[in-house]
Amino acid sequence: MRRCSIFGFSYHCQLLSYHRYLGSVIKHTSFSCFSTNCAAEKLSFFPLTDARPFPDYSPKKASIRDSELVHRVATSIKQRYSEHIRRVLKPFESKIRPDHIIWVLMTVKNDYKLVLDFFDWWCQRRDPSIEVRCIVVHIAAAQKDARTAHRLIHDFWTRPSVDVTVSFSQFLEKLIYTYKDWGSNPYVFDIFFQVLVELGILDYARKLFDKMLHYGLVLSVSSCNLFLSRLSHDIEGHKMMLKVFNEFSEVGVCWDNESHNIMIHSLCQIGKVKEAHNLLLQMELRGCMPEIVSYSTVINGYCATGQLEQVLKIIKEMQVKGLKPNAFTFNSIILLLSKTGKVLDAEKILREMTSQGVAPDNVVYTTLIDGFCKTGNISAAYRLFNEMQYFNITSDLVTYTVLISGLCQTGKIGEANTLLNDMLGRGLEPDEFIYTALIDGYCKAGEIRAAFSLHNKMVQMQLAPNIVTYTALVDGLCKLGELDTAHELLHEMCGKGLELNIYTYNSLVNGLCKAGDVEQVVKLMKDMEAAGIHPDTFTYTTLMDAYCKSGEMGEAHGLLRQMLVRGLQPTIVTFNVLMNGFCMSGMLEEGDKLLKWMLEKSIIPNATTYNSLLKQYCIRNNMRMTSEIYKGMLGQGVVPDANTFNILIRGHCKARNMKEAWFLHKEMIKKGFTPTVDTYHALIKGFLRRKKYSEAKEMFEEMRREGLLADKELYSIFADMNYELGNFDLALELCDEALEKCVSDKTDNRNT
Repeated sequence: MRRCSIFGFSYHCQLLSYHRYLGSVIKHTSFSCFSTNCAAEKLSFFPLTDARPFPDYSPKKASIRDSELVHRVATSIKQRYSEHIRRVLKPFESKIRPDHIIWVLMTVKNDYKLVLDFFDWWCQRRDPSIEVRCIVVHIAAAQKDARTAHRLIHDFWTRPSVDVTVSFSQFLEKLIYTYKDWGSNPYVFDIFFQVLVELGILDYARKLFDKMLHYGLVLSVSSCNLFLSRLSHDIEGHKMMLKVFNEFSEVGVCWDNESHNIMIHSLCQIGKVKEAHNLLLQMELRGCMPEIVSYSTVINGYCATGQLEQVLKIIKEMQVKGLKPNAFTFNSIILLLSKTGKVLDAEKILREMTSQGVAPDNVVYTTLIDGFCKTGNISAAYRLFNEMQYFNITSDLVTYTVLISGLCQTGKIGEANTLLNDMLGRGLEPDEFIYTALIDGYCKAGEIRAAFSLHNKMVQMQLAPNIVTYTALVDGLCKLGELDTAHELLHEMCGKGLELNIYTYNSLVNGLCKAGDVEQVVKLMKDMEAAGIHPDTFTYTTLMDAYCKSGEMGEAHGLLRQMLVRGLQPTIVTFNVLMNGFCMSGMLEEGDKLLKWMLEKSIIPNATTYNSLLKQYCIRNNMRMTSEIYKGMLGQGVVPDANTFNILIRGHCKARNMKEAWFLHKEMIKKGFTPTVDTYHALIKGFLRRKKYSEAKEMFEEMRREGLLADKELYSIFADMNYELGNFDLALELCDEALEKCVSDKTDNRNT
């Protein structure tokens, strides 16, 4: 039964932390310009022939009375010593007007602390004018106090009542107007630009950039990098980024490594990895040396699109330049290999990673464990899990979910429970994903009571069972034939507001087909359509299998045509179901035609496809056709499975081709397969009929070593044979074994 992922969302959210690595680096490094020594940031004046000079500052002139007040205020605050400025200025509070603030600042501008104290005092009473704020911003910038300058601008632009259009014009006008006489530090415009970008006012940030060009001033590359990184990363946003990247360089912005990394990251995000790679190659021509972050970003981009060859090519480029892959690089490659099923290769990368001194983390191990679980190699997954404990790498909820789910999928529910207890012992609380994995495991094992017990425990822990949880329970009930209970559960699901999905319906279809209620399945498929859920390939294949097993091949073939009309792509399982139906119905000619059609359409059959034909030709004792089909199977590069060998060996034994059966048996053992009891019986009896006693004896002993039970007749034959040869002890041993195993087997059968 196909099953939707029960832990995919949580797991992939964790894996995304690596995909966001570069973005976070860019985001945080762009703010480094707000440190106290940011005034050292390089700005350049672009040699425009028509660049205008900054205007001279000419404030309103003070009257004699105003001048006297300004003098008294300035003198008082200069001579205040340790006395608080609020107490010193108390006598003047009712007399000071906004114009006085500027005149006082002119007098005390060389005492930076006094400027800030006086400005803060005024802010507590009234909202300062834009001109006053710009003056203090300039003074702060001149004192290399970028943080204060940034705060003063930021506070202005985050006021609830600010009108961006009006305020931008007014603020920029006053900032330009006060520039020349209040600091003349061009970095003040850089800070203003950064604030606008931070707040997402990107259109006005661009207007500020262009305005500064009229004065021959080019903003810093750090600010421009911040601007680049804040542009949207969709297709339209990327076009804007590319435009800015080209236009800014034309007017004097010297893009650095961070700039190129931002562009490379953006290109990779929208899937244009080849363009990102080209930009990486151009970095040196632009005067920038590519670094590990640059290469890692492109590698991650190629990994996301599954282009392993390009990844290996870039790694070679890195090595030529003396750059070693970092954790992010290795993680991307391991994730790609694991996703494509090349888990053994992924583990080799892990070993190379550790050999180079790069420490793998929780996500790397969890990725590999997930890969091994999906390929059914639970022992390898466990080995990596234990390795994590050895290296003190924390196994989190995702790691346990992946491994528990893998154990449940392979029927090892007992081991999954042991792991759950280990997890609880470490203080980790299982979530709905883990409980759903266990419920699904119990349902697959037919232990429906245990599954419902876990469901009840989930509810007690206030964990909400989701559609996947209920689908697992419905599937389990259907497999046990408890269709009425399954329908009751469906009503409960709907009552909780859960919408049935294709997997839930497919569980019901599967259960009804097993119960032989095909008419109900057809009705259910109509109900699915009415609910807006269209039957998929699995739905049709399941119903097709039911028709095939009941010998209704016309109906089964009609379903295939219906699938193709609906644009559904049949899988190899679909064709195998149809092939098995033809063969079981004795329609071998149709089976041969289906195989030929599959090959013509480049649909590669698997061992199961061929096994259906091989079995029926063996039953008909047509070993010539059997051999031709087997040769064709090998010619197509299809690897025989254990069932293939068992079918062929029994067929040749039946036809008394013991030489061919003996060869196939050796080939089967060589490939690591174990013959079934029936295959051993066929071989032994075939050799006995041909009076090949040594070969028969060898097969009998091999069968015993494998722990397989021979029938009573074979025990009697070999006990008599050994008795006649004088091997009395072995003869008695076989008699005892026959009595013990055959009697216990009969008892077991009666109890069953």
